[in-house]
Amino acid sequence: MHGQIIILNGAPRSGKSSIAAAVQETFDGVWINLGVDVYAQVTPPRLRRGIGLRPGGERPDLEAFVPRLYAALYDSIAAHSRLGLNVVTDVGHHEAHSRPLDILPDCARRLAGLPVLFVGVRCPIEVILQRRAASAADGTYVTGSDEDPIPRPVRLWQEEVHKPGIYDLEVDTSRLGPQACAEVIRQRLLAGPEPLAFRRLAQMRAKGKDGDQRSPVPRLPRKG
Repeated sequence: MHGQIIILNGAPRSGKSSIAAAVQETFDGVWINLGVDVYAQVTPPRLRRGIGLRPGGERPDLEAFVPRLYAALYDSIAAHSRLGLNVVTDVGHHEAHSRPLDILPDCARRLAGLPVLFVGVRCPIEVILQRRAASAADGTYVTGSDEDPIPRPVRLWQEEVHKPGIYDLEVDTSRLGPQACAEVIRQRLLAGPEPLAFRRLAQMRAKGKDGDQRSPVPRLPRKG
């Protein structure tokens, strides 16, 4: 039997990692955490931010690697599921690169035939900014200031990460804590209906630079 896959998608500091930890702590069975933070640890420093690349086309020099990094991550998720291991993954998907990369539909196709629940993790930007300010000491996150209360990277994450907005379930971490969000997810898995978001995303046709629809992006070749 295939392991269950839960994909948590949202902006940085929206609470994805805390929900993933709650899933590991409270759900039955073995749950492997494969997500942006975990993957960053195994990515060569010269290729970081990698799959955590911020919206806005900030590093065009890295973008050629990003689809392959995502492909490798999702193929790994698929491999774990096919071995009967449950997987919870926290990511921040967006298409606001310097050119269309059409990553999410390709990732969805890589999980075809596997049980996937796609969860949108939402949080108001005011709360995001408060959480960023609380984490300012380690220098990891861009924070607001009197001169720039809502920095452009924060605003772009908020605007871009939930496009196209096709989910099986959405949670708001300003209203529910990590354990409560995990319980909502657990009840959704138990009660149904059957998750269909990734099937719909897999059928999306990629857009060319002119915005016209074109054929789906072919799977990236596997390299030895």
